[in-house]
Amino acid sequence: MELSALFLQTLETTLPVFAMVFIGLGLKRAGWIDRAFVSTASMLVFKATLPTLIFLSIIRADLAATLNPALLGFFALATLGSFLFSWGWAILRVPREARGVYVQGAFRGNCGIVGLALAAGMYGDYGLSAGGLLLGVVILTYNVFSVIALASYREGQHTDWRSILGHIATNPLILAVVAAVPVAAMGLPLPGWLMTSGDYFASLTLPLALICIGATLSLGEIRNSGRLAISASLMKMVTLPALATGAAWLVGFEGRELGVLFLFFASPTAAAAFVMTKAMGGNAALTATIIALTTLLASLTITIGAFGLSAAGLI
Repeated sequence: MELSALFLQTLETTLPVFAMVFIGLGLKRAGWIDRAFVSTASMLVFKATLPTLIFLSIIRADLAATLNPALLGFFALATLGSFLFSWGWAILRVPREARGVYVQGAFRGNCGIVGLALAAGMYGDYGLSAGGLLLGVVILTYNVFSVIALASYREGQHTDWRSILGHIATNPLILAVVAAVPVAAMGLPLPGWLMTSGDYFASLTLPLALICIGATLSLGEIRNSGRLAISASLMKMVTLPALATGAAWLVGFEGRELGVLFLFFASPTAAAAFVMTKAMGGNAALTATIIALTTLLASLTITIGAFGLSAAGLI
């Protein structure tokens, strides 16, 4: 395939995702949707439609082909490595009071929405099922590491680790993965009408979530962002994806496995980072700016990265 055709094929995968993000931005600026809509829709996605999408994608998957312990294990180790690398950099270059927010913004990707959408667009059912399984690792590692980073630099406040573990254990996305794996492993059939209704409901997930991400973008905050936001954004969108994807290739991952890993590594900072920062008394404004900036950068960095890996015959 010629490079121009390959580049167009890459754009066909990435542009629909980011087009929905910018549609959300346009709808918010036009006044057609507001904060109340974004809050309600985001909660609906998190608690209902995304867990449904994950559940259905896993039970339809061929676990013999999709369930890859090496892939899951590597992603967990790479996430730990990204967390430690960004924390080490923060110790050297970031003021103490901003380190926790910086670390979370630099390593915590929006895999549940952007990563999953891109994986589905590039690899279809395999992307959905493999991405759904990876989300179980994502949710556990991202939440635990984020709490550690933020709690380490939260002065004068007590961290309720029991409550935090309770929230992790009752996370709807984790529960969806836990419920789906035994159903898929045992091949339990579900009624056709239930599967069809589930498909209708799950189909709301990606467009609704991407529109909400766009509606939360603040171009004014991005223009006013300082050195820390730019540094964390470049760490998240350039440095860590390059290092993690390179490590994955070196240990033997290739093809669609490497592609899914890259898309998850290269996802912009998760919107959930803002909620976590605010709840733990961190600099929520800095977190919001990092989320906005990485989301805008993603349309460029992910497209270029996917094109480069495809052109090199790696994915």
